Amino acid sequence: MTTPVYQNFINGDFLKNQSGETFAVKNPATDEVIYHVEVADSFVQNAAIESAKQGFAVWSAIAPIERSRILLKAVALLRERNDLLAKIEVLDTGKPWQEAECVDVQTGADVIEYFAGLAPAQVGQQQMVGEDFYYTRKEPLGICAGIGAWNYPLQIACWKSGPALAAGNALIFKPSEETPLGAIKLAEIFTEAGVPAGVFNVVQGAAEVGQWLTHSPDIEKVSFTGEVGTGKKVVASAAGTLKDVTMELGGKSPLLVFEDADISQAVSAAMLGNFYTQGEICTNCTRIYVHKSVYQQFIDELKTRTEQNIVAGDPLDPSVNFGALISKNHHNLVMGYIEKGINEGATLLTGGKALRPESAPNGYFVAPTVFTDCTDDMTIVKEEIFGPVMSVLVFEDEDDVIRRANDTHLGLAAGVFTKDIKRAHRVIHQMQAGICWINSYGNSPAEMPVGGYKQSGIGRENGIETLDHYTQTKSIYVGMTDIESPF
Repeated sequence: MTTPVYQNFINGDFLKNQSGETFAVKNPATDEVIYHVEVADSFVQNAAIESAKQGFAVWSAIAPIERSRILLKAVALLRERNDLLAKIEVLDTGKPWQEAECVDVQTGADVIEYFAGLAPAQVGQQQMVGEDFYYTRKEPLGICAGIGAWNYPLQIACWKSGPALAAGNALIFKPSEETPLGAIKLAEIFTEAGVPAGVFNVVQGAAEVGQWLTHSPDIEKVSFTGEVGTGKKVVASAAGTLKDVTMELGGKSPLLVFEDADISQAVSAAMLGNFYTQGEICTNCTRIYVHKSVYQQFIDELKTRTEQNIVAGDPLDPSVNFGALISKNHHNLVMGYIEKGINEGATLLTGGKALRPESAPNGYFVAPTVFTDCTDDMTIVKEEIFGPVMSVLVFEDEDDVIRRANDTHLGLAAGVFTKDIKRAHRVIHQMQAGICWINSYGNSPAEMPVGGYKQSGIGRENGIETLDHYTQTKSIYVGMTDIESPF
C-alpha cells in the first residue's frame, strides 16, 4: 500500500521541494512506515523566509485585539478536532491514547488561548523628563524560528506559536523529523482561522534544516526544545547573528520524599514522573530521594503498583496506559542504561527488560524499571535517560539531601513531598531548578512560566513574562522645549 507524502507548509499552502528528497516516519508501536515527508531543500527554505517576511508585514500591522480574535478561532478548531489530532500524536509518538486525548491537544490549545488573551494587553510606559517626556512601545521581533522535540510535538508547536503570534511575529517552525505531522495540522488550522499566509510556516527535516534556521540572518529569535548537547550547538550557531534564544533543555530532576509525606501520593508522583509518556518527559523526577524511615513502605507500594497497574500495548487502545519509545535507536539507548545500572551495582526492583505486548509485538517497548540501592555517582543517577527508568535513593538529613539533589549540572525541575508547610517552602526555595512542585508533580498550566536553571535552559515558556521574550522595547523621546546647542 502506498503511504502518504506530506510537503512543507509555506505561505498558507503546501509547497513541493525541488530535490525530491523525503524521509520516512514510523509508528513506534508497530515499526511500520506510516507516511513520508519532503525535506525542506534550499528552494523551500528561501520560500519560507520570503513568505515569513510578507506574512510579518501583514500580521504585525493588524490590531492586537484582531490578532486575538483570529487566534481564538484557531483554539476553537483545535478543540473541535481534539480526537483527530490526538490520534496523529499517538501514531507519531507511541504514547497512549488516554494521554493524548486529554493532554496533548488540550494543553496546546490552552496556551494559544492564554496568549491570545494577552495580545491586546501589551502596553508601553510614559514618563516626564523635565518638560520633555519619553514613551515606550512593545514591538514584535520579526521572523522567529521554533524547533520542536518529538515527545509532545503538537503541544510544543502551540507553546512556541502562541506567544510568537500573539506578539505579532511570524514563525517558521521545524518539528522533529520523528513526529512531523502535528505541526502541519496546526498550520492548516491557523490558515483556516484567518492567520495570514506566511505567518506560520512549517519546514521539515533533520539537523541540517535546524542549522539553517539558527544561521539565517533573517531570523531574529530561535526557540528550541530538546536535549542539552543539541541546545548548546543551537546557542553557538545563533550567536553568529546575535539571535535571541529560548532553550528548554533536559533534566535529571529530584523528588524528595520526607518522613511525614503521604506515601501513596508520593508514589503516584514518582510513577507519573517516570512512566507517563513512557518516561519521555524532560521534567521527569528520575532521582527519587526517600527518607530512610519510610523507604521500605515507599518501595513496597511502588513495586506493587508498577507491576499491577501499568498496562502496555497498542497505544490506540483506551485501556493502555503505557506506550512505546520513539524509535529503535532510543529503545537500544534506554536498554543500554539499564545494563549500566545493573553493572554498576544498583538493585533491579522491577522491570529492566524489553516488552513484546500481545497487541503490539513489534513496538519499541521497555518495561517500567525501578532501581534501588542507588548511589549518586552511578551513571543512571547522573545522566538523563529519557525513558521509564527510576532510581530510588535514601536520605536521613535535610541539608544533606538538598546538597545531593543540587549536585548536578542540570536544573530543570524538582519536587518535595511533606506535610510540614515550613519545611516544604524552606526546601523548595533551596532547589536549584526552574520548575518546582510541592505535594504535586508534572502540572504545567499555561499561566506558569517553565524553564531551567544551569544547563537546563535559557529563558522561559508560558506565563506572562514569555510575551516579553517575543517583543522588543522601543523608546521614543519627545522634545517639548527648544534644543540648547553649543553650535
